[in-house]
Amino acid sequence: MRDRGIPDDYLKGYADILTEASATGRRLCRDELESRRMLGERAAENGQGLRGLIVDHLSATRALWTRLPAAPGPGPESGAAGVRATATAVLTAAEQAIDAFAEGYERAQKLAVRKEEAARREFIDDLLYGRSDLGRLSERAERFGLRLARAHAVAVAAGPEPYDDAHPVVRRVEGVLNARFGDRHILLTTKDGRLVCVAPGDQDDVLRFFGKQAYAATDGGRVAVGRPHPGAGGVVHSYEEALGALDLAERMALDSPVLHAADLLVFPVLTRDRQAMADLVRTTLGPLREARGGAVPLLETLTAYFDAGCVAAEAARRLSLSVRALTYRLERIHRLTGADPSDPMHRYTLQTAVIGARLLDWPSKEP
Repeated sequence: MRDRGIPDDYLKGYADILTEASATGRRLCRDELESRRMLGERAAENGQGLRGLIVDHLSATRALWTRLPAAPGPGPESGAAGVRATATAVLTAAEQAIDAFAEGYERAQKLAVRKEEAARREFIDDLLYGRSDLGRLSERAERFGLRLARAHAVAVAAGPEPYDDAHPVVRRVEGVLNARFGDRHILLTTKDGRLVCVAPGDQDDVLRFFGKQAYAATDGGRVAVGRPHPGAGGVVHSYEEALGALDLAERMALDSPVLHAADLLVFPVLTRDRQAMADLVRTTLGPLREARGGAVPLLETLTAYFDAGCVAAEAARRLSLSVRALTYRLERIHRLTGADPSDPMHRYTLQTAVIGARLLDWPSKEP
C-alpha cells in the first residue's frame, strides 16, 4: 500500500480511532485530536509532504473499511440504516483525524517560517550594521545566497511610504528580479522602511535593473547605489554610502531618480571639515542677508545660475524671470558679496559656498 517512503509512525493510532468510531459511533475526544496534531507537527518538522500524508490516511481508511465493525442501528430491521450510521461515523472520525493532523502540520510550518524570518532579519541587521563576527557572518550569508568573500554593492530605494518584506511593492520588485536574475546571488530585503538590494559588485546590470524597477514600483521614489567593496564589511560600507547619497539628494534637492555614490564623492570631501565649510558660507554668502527679502531669493538665483551652467537665459527660464531681472540679481549679489558670479576666479568660491549652504541648510539654520 505504501510506496512513498513515508514512515507508518505518522498513522500511529489511526486504525484504533476508526475502529472505535465504527463500533460506537462517537467522535474523537480532545486527547485523540491532540495526538493527531502532534503527529502532524512531527511530520512537518521531518520534512514530509502533506499531500502524501493525506493520501496515506485515505488509503488506510479504505484498507480498514471492510474490516470495521458495524455501529448499532436503530433496530434489527434497519440493516441499511446501520450501514449508513457506520459509514457516517467512520468518515466523520477520518475527517476529524485528518483535519487535526493537517492543523498540526500547518502549525509547525508556520512556526518554522517565523523562525526562518527571524533568522533572516537578524542576519540582515548584522550584515548592514556590521554587528557580528565577520567569519560567522560569512558562514550565515551562504544560507541566504550571498558569498561575502567577493565584493558587493548595495542599492537602497526610498519611496513615499515605508515598506516591509510583505509589502506589495517589495513582492513586485522581488518577482521581476527573480524572473530576470534567478540564478544570481542577490539579496532583496527591507530596512527602516526602504528597499535594499545586495548584489555582487561586478554585476552592474542587477543594480541598474533594480533601480529602474524600484523607481517605477515606488511611484517615483529615489534609488541610491553604493560603490562595490570587498568582504562582509564592504556590504556595510556600500550600504552607508547609499544612505548617504539619499540624504545628500534630499538636502541638495537633486532630481535624478537613481544616484550613484561614486558620482557624489566631491560632497563628502566638501563637508569633511564642517567648520571650514561653515566659515566659507558665512563669510561669502553672509552679506546676502542684507538684501531686501533676505538671502533666500539671491541664493536661489545663484543655485539656478550654476545649475544652468552659468547661462543667464536658461537660469532666467528656470526661475520664471526675465533675463534683465536675473542680470540685476547677479549684479546685486556682486555688490553685496564682492564676488562676481560671471568671473571665473570668483565663480568657484561662490559655487562652493552655495553647495555648502545647501548641505548645511543655510540660511534657515546657522552653521
